[in-house]
Amino acid sequence: MSAESTGYDAARITVLEGREAIRKRPGMYIGSTTVRGLHQLALDEVGRAVKASLAGRDGRGGKVEVTLTSDGGVRVTDDGPGVPFEDCGKSGDPGLETLLTRWFGRAGHERHDRSTVFMAPWTGESSVTNALSSRLTAEVRREGVRRVQEFARGVALAPPADAGPVTGSGTTLTFRPDPEVFDTVEYVFAVLAARLAELAFLNPGLDLVLTDERSPDGPQRARFRFPGGVGEFVTFLDAQAGEWFIPDVIAFEREDPRMAGGMEVALAWSGTHEERIRSFVNSLATHNGGTHETGLREGIAVAVDVYARAHGLLTAADPALRADHVGADLTAVVSVKLDDPELTDCTRRTLGNTAVRACVAEAVREHLGAWLEEHPREAEGIVDRILRSPVRD
Repeated sequence: MSAESTGYDAARITVLEGREAIRKRPGMYIGSTTVRGLHQLALDEVGRAVKASLAGRDGRGGKVEVTLTSDGGVRVTDDGPGVPFEDCGKSGDPGLETLLTRWFGRAGHERHDRSTVFMAPWTGESSVTNALSSRLTAEVRREGVRRVQEFARGVALAPPADAGPVTGSGTTLTFRPDPEVFDTVEYVFAVLAARLAELAFLNPGLDLVLTDERSPDGPQRARFRFPGGVGEFVTFLDAQAGEWFIPDVIAFEREDPRMAGGMEVALAWSGTHEERIRSFVNSLATHNGGTHETGLREGIAVAVDVYARAHGLLTAADPALRADHVGADLTAVVSVKLDDPELTDCTRRTLGNTAVRACVAEAVREHLGAWLEEHPREAEGIVDRILRSPVRD
């Protein structure tokens, strides 16, 4: 069929860029225009704020406040250094006004490293939030000065204006999702609270506060801060499990240059007869697992196998324990933070970095192996449960 017969040729091609492209096809940038996309809009800004708050703190501490305002907006405030409005000529880093008005593409405008917090398989940009908001106010507190700029549907209404002296530093974005774009602009407190709690577990010492000012009965407020990190996460996951088979949570963290990043791992055995393994990369849940989860299972299998043979619980004639043997009663969290995470499959929910598998397996084998030797009674019970459990398909 020819272009002439269909009436379609190059002259009919329309190229959309920047704000226009985002507003025309919002689902391409936040997943959908349903309530799911609405929450993603807010969470993308939380991710930006967390990275800013953790900057210069060695990945520990910092505070981010998220407020659902009475007029239907969202306010996200961090205590980072404050993003300057102007572009930085020396480093080439874009200023806040550039970040809010230009689309850089999914390849990213900034260096993604282990401090980057992924709130979705595709990291959103503040220009998307701005373009999909009916109004947005940006405030920067930096070097003793407060500066403010207003936007409407992605367009700056005026240049940044000085708003007087200020103590402290940080960036605040307040935005109202555009009802012309979204099916609903009503946020659900519980949905945001669940993700913020998870984020606090994965970033030990980070202080996250969620406030809802919409109720006529007064503000609802929740605070999330877990200095114990993934160890506390495992305790939380098994909080409803009843009596624990092994009362201890085995937790450790390690940096490994071979995988250009670090890991945090926590393990516990409960009486649930279920397997609960949660895996993350740069705070993003990897629902389909990947090399970090494979390494976790392999490390557990080798550590238990070595212990069992050394103490006569397995003989030379017994086959080696396989990674799919180890899930009985196990609750575990493995969180890796990488400078260059590779997310594979069509959903981008599987970690593909090959070096991570061996690094995590080695670390788990060493830490769990040492713990088993120090706790022989508990170790014997773990081995017994694993040997009696059916092999997973």
